[in-house]
Amino acid sequence: MLPTAANANLTLLDAITANANPTRLRIAERAGAVLFVTVLTVIAAQISVPLPFTAVPFTFQPTVVLIGGAVLGARLGFAAQALYLALGIAGLPVFAASPLLPPGAARLLGPTGGYLMSYPAAAFVTGLLAERGFDRRMVTSTIAMAAGLAVIFASGILWIAFALPGSRGLSAALAAGFFPFIVADILKMVAGAAALPGLWWLTASRTREGTRRAAPPPV
Repeated sequence: MLPTAANANLTLLDAITANANPTRLRIAERAGAVLFVTVLTVIAAQISVPLPFTAVPFTFQPTVVLIGGAVLGARLGFAAQALYLALGIAGLPVFAASPLLPPGAARLLGPTGGYLMSYPAAAFVTGLLAERGFDRRMVTSTIAMAAGLAVIFASGILWIAFALPGSRGLSAALAAGFFPFIVADILKMVAGAAALPGLWWLTASRTREGTRRAAPPPV
Protein backbone atom coordinates (compact mmCIF):
# COMPACT_ATOMS: atom_id res chain seq x y z
CA MET A 1 0.00 0.00 0.00
CA LEU A 2 1.00 3.64 -0.27
CA PRO A 3 2.44 5.15 2.87
CA THR A 4 0.34 6.94 5.45
CA ALA A 5 1.31 10.22 7.05
CA ALA A 6 2.78 8.28 9.97
CA ASN A 7 5.22 6.23 7.94
CA ALA A 8 5.64 8.19 4.70
CA ASN A 9 9.38 8.68 5.15
CA LEU A 10 10.21 5.13 6.16
CA THR A 11 12.51 3.07 3.98
CA LEU A 12 12.50 -0.70 3.86
CA LEU A 13 15.64 -0.66 6.01
CA ASP A 14 13.82 1.52 8.57
CA ALA A 15 11.00 -1.01 8.71
CA ILE A 16 13.39 -3.95 9.11
CA THR A 17 15.43 -2.29 11.88
CA ALA A 18 12.52 -0.58 13.62
CA ASN A 19 12.66 -2.91 16.63
CA ALA A 20 16.43 -2.66 17.11
CA ASN A 21 17.24 -1.73 20.69
CA PRO A 22 19.36 -0.06 21.98
CA THR A 23 20.06 2.76 19.53
CA ARG A 24 23.65 1.62 19.03
CA LEU A 25 22.37 -1.70 17.71
CA ARG A 26 20.19 0.14 15.20
CA ILE A 27 23.19 2.19 14.06
CA ALA A 28 25.26 -0.98 13.69
CA GLU A 29 22.53 -2.64 11.63
CA ARG A 30 22.31 0.35 9.31
CA ALA A 31 26.10 0.49 8.90
CA GLY A 32 26.08 -3.23 8.16
CA ALA A 33 23.37 -2.72 5.54
CA VAL A 34 25.43 -0.03 3.80
CA LEU A 35 28.47 -2.30 3.76
CA PHE A 36 26.34 -5.20 2.49
CA VAL A 37 25.11 -3.17 -0.48
CA THR A 38 28.68 -2.07 -1.22
CA VAL A 39 29.81 -5.70 -1.24
CA LEU A 40 26.89 -6.65 -3.49
CA THR A 41 27.97 -3.92 -5.91
CA VAL A 42 31.50 -5.36 -5.94
CA ILE A 43 30.15 -8.85 -6.61
CA ALA A 44 27.87 -7.58 -9.38
CA ALA A 45 30.87 -5.93 -11.03
CA GLN A 46 32.65 -9.28 -11.24
CA ILE A 47 29.71 -10.80 -13.13
CA SER A 48 30.54 -8.95 -16.33
CA VAL A 49 30.28 -9.88 -19.99
CA PRO A 50 32.61 -8.04 -22.41
CA LEU A 51 31.03 -7.11 -25.74
CA PRO A 52 33.09 -7.10 -28.95
CA PHE A 53 31.64 -3.85 -30.31
CA THR A 54 32.04 -1.61 -27.24
CA ALA A 55 34.44 -1.02 -24.36
CA VAL A 56 31.50 -0.94 -21.93
CA PRO A 57 30.89 -4.42 -20.44
CA PHE A 58 27.50 -5.80 -19.46
CA THR A 59 27.17 -6.07 -15.66
CA PHE A 60 24.48 -6.36 -12.99
CA GLN A 61 25.72 -3.28 -11.12
CA PRO A 62 22.92 -0.88 -12.13
CA THR A 63 20.30 -3.23 -10.68
CA VAL A 64 22.17 -3.50 -7.38
CA VAL A 65 22.65 0.28 -7.24
CA LEU A 66 18.93 0.94 -7.74
CA ILE A 67 17.61 -1.73 -5.41
CA GLY A 68 20.20 -0.77 -2.81
CA GLY A 69 19.15 2.86 -3.03
CA ALA A 70 15.49 1.94 -2.64
CA VAL A 71 16.10 -0.28 0.38
CA LEU A 72 18.58 2.00 2.15
CA GLY A 73 17.10 5.37 1.26
CA ALA A 74 18.73 8.40 -0.31
CA ARG A 75 21.59 9.16 2.08
CA LEU A 76 22.61 5.60 2.93
CA GLY A 77 22.23 4.51 -0.69
CA PHE A 78 24.53 7.35 -1.70
CA ALA A 79 26.99 6.34 1.04
CA ALA A 80 27.09 2.70 -0.12
CA GLN A 81 28.03 3.69 -3.67
CA ALA A 82 30.44 6.41 -2.56
CA LEU A 83 32.21 3.74 -0.50
CA TYR A 84 32.32 1.47 -3.55
CA LEU A 85 33.98 4.19 -5.63
CA ALA A 86 36.39 5.00 -2.81
CA LEU A 87 37.51 1.37 -2.69
CA GLY A 88 38.10 1.39 -6.42
CA ILE A 89 40.00 4.68 -6.33
CA ALA A 90 42.18 3.22 -3.57
CA GLY A 91 43.21 0.46 -5.97
CA LEU A 92 41.20 -2.47 -4.65
CA PRO A 93 39.94 -4.82 -7.40
CA VAL A 94 36.28 -3.86 -7.11
CA PHE A 95 35.67 -2.71 -10.66
CA ALA A 96 34.72 -5.11 -13.45
CA ALA A 97 37.71 -7.14 -14.64
CA SER A 98 38.66 -6.00 -18.13
CA PRO A 99 41.78 -6.20 -20.30
CA LEU A 100 40.67 -3.00 -22.07
CA LEU A 101 39.75 -0.73 -19.16
CA PRO A 102 42.34 0.86 -16.83
CA PRO A 103 42.50 -0.25 -13.17
CA GLY A 104 42.09 1.81 -10.02
CA ALA A 105 41.31 5.51 -10.11
CA ALA A 106 42.08 5.65 -13.84
CA ARG A 107 38.93 3.59 -14.45
CA LEU A 108 36.89 6.70 -13.67
CA LEU A 109 38.61 8.47 -16.55
CA GLY A 110 37.92 5.65 -19.00
CA PRO A 111 34.85 4.82 -21.12
CA THR A 112 32.85 3.55 -18.13
CA GLY A 113 33.74 6.47 -15.84
CA GLY A 114 30.46 8.28 -16.39
CA TYR A 115 28.43 5.25 -15.37
CA LEU A 116 30.53 4.59 -12.28
CA MET A 117 30.51 8.18 -11.08
CA SER A 118 26.72 8.30 -11.44
CA TYR A 119 26.10 5.44 -9.00
CA PRO A 120 25.88 7.55 -5.82
CA ALA A 121 23.52 10.02 -7.51
CA ALA A 122 21.37 7.24 -9.00
CA ALA A 123 21.07 5.52 -5.63
CA PHE A 124 20.18 8.88 -4.03
CA VAL A 125 17.41 9.60 -6.56
CA THR A 126 15.87 6.14 -6.28
CA GLY A 127 16.21 6.24 -2.50
CA LEU A 128 14.60 9.67 -2.29
CA LEU A 129 11.55 8.41 -4.18
CA ALA A 130 11.47 5.26 -2.05
CA GLU A 131 11.38 7.42 1.08
CA ARG A 132 8.19 8.90 -0.34
CA GLY A 133 6.60 5.48 -0.70
CA PHE A 134 7.32 4.84 -4.38
CA ASP A 135 8.74 1.40 -3.64
CA ARG A 136 5.51 0.01 -2.19
CA ARG A 137 3.55 -0.48 -5.41
CA MET A 138 4.68 -1.98 -8.69
CA VAL A 139 3.95 1.06 -10.88
CA THR A 140 5.55 3.65 -8.61
CA SER A 141 8.44 1.31 -7.80
CA THR A 142 9.15 1.09 -11.53
CA ILE A 143 9.10 4.89 -11.75
CA ALA A 144 11.63 5.17 -8.92
CA MET A 145 13.93 2.60 -10.50
CA ALA A 146 13.56 4.20 -13.94
CA ALA A 147 14.56 7.59 -12.53
CA GLY A 148 17.76 6.12 -11.13
CA LEU A 149 18.48 4.21 -14.33
CA ALA A 150 18.02 7.43 -16.32
CA VAL A 151 20.69 9.09 -14.17
CA ILE A 152 23.11 6.23 -14.88
CA PHE A 153 22.55 6.22 -18.64
CA ALA A 154 22.56 10.01 -18.98
CA SER A 155 25.86 10.30 -17.13
CA GLY A 156 27.46 7.38 -18.95
CA ILE A 157 26.40 8.48 -22.43
CA LEU A 158 27.33 12.14 -21.95
CA TRP A 159 30.73 11.07 -20.62
CA ILE A 160 31.39 8.89 -23.68
CA ALA A 161 30.05 11.54 -26.05
CA PHE A 162 31.86 14.61 -24.81
CA ALA A 163 34.39 13.96 -22.02
CA LEU A 164 36.60 11.18 -23.35
CA PRO A 165 39.64 12.01 -25.48
CA GLY A 166 38.67 11.41 -29.08
CA SER A 167 34.94 11.51 -28.34
CA ARG A 168 32.86 11.19 -31.47
CA GLY A 169 29.61 12.73 -30.36
CA LEU A 170 26.23 11.63 -29.13
CA SER A 171 25.35 9.17 -31.89
CA ALA A 172 28.52 7.13 -31.37
CA ALA A 173 27.99 7.24 -27.60
CA LEU A 174 24.44 5.91 -27.91
CA ALA A 175 25.69 3.08 -30.12
CA ALA A 176 28.43 2.18 -27.64
CA GLY A 177 26.75 2.79 -24.31
CA PHE A 178 22.97 2.77 -24.65
CA PHE A 179 21.43 0.64 -27.38
CA PRO A 180 23.32 -2.58 -26.53
CA PHE A 181 22.18 -2.41 -22.88
CA ILE A 182 18.82 -0.69 -22.60
CA VAL A 183 16.56 -3.71 -23.18
CA ALA A 184 18.38 -5.93 -20.69
CA ASP A 185 18.59 -3.12 -18.13
CA ILE A 186 14.87 -2.40 -18.43
CA LEU A 187 14.09 -6.07 -17.83
CA LYS A 188 16.36 -6.12 -14.77
CA MET A 189 14.83 -2.87 -13.57
CA VAL A 190 11.28 -4.22 -13.84
CA ALA A 191 12.28 -7.39 -11.99
CA GLY A 192 13.78 -5.31 -9.20
CA ALA A 193 10.76 -3.02 -9.12
CA ALA A 194 8.50 -6.04 -8.75
CA ALA A 195 10.56 -7.40 -5.87
CA LEU A 196 10.35 -4.27 -3.71
CA PRO A 197 6.60 -4.36 -2.94
CA GLY A 198 7.00 -8.05 -2.13
CA LEU A 199 9.76 -7.25 0.35
CA TRP A 200 7.49 -4.68 1.99
CA TRP A 201 4.73 -7.27 2.26
CA LEU A 202 7.07 -9.81 3.84
CA THR A 203 8.38 -7.22 6.30
CA ALA A 204 4.86 -6.19 7.28
CA SER A 205 3.85 -9.85 7.70
CA ARG A 206 6.79 -10.56 9.99
CA THR A 207 6.03 -7.43 12.02
CA ARG A 208 2.40 -8.47 12.45
CA GLU A 209 3.44 -11.98 13.44
CA GLY A 210 5.94 -10.64 15.97
CA THR A 211 3.32 -8.33 17.44
CA ARG A 212 0.83 -11.18 17.72
CA ARG A 213 3.33 -13.42 19.52
CA ALA A 214 4.35 -10.62 21.88
CA ALA A 215 0.78 -9.78 22.84
CA PRO A 216 -0.30 -11.10 26.26
CA PRO A 217 -2.74 -14.03 26.20
CA PRO A 218 -6.40 -13.21 26.76
CA VAL A 219 -7.73 -13.64 30.29
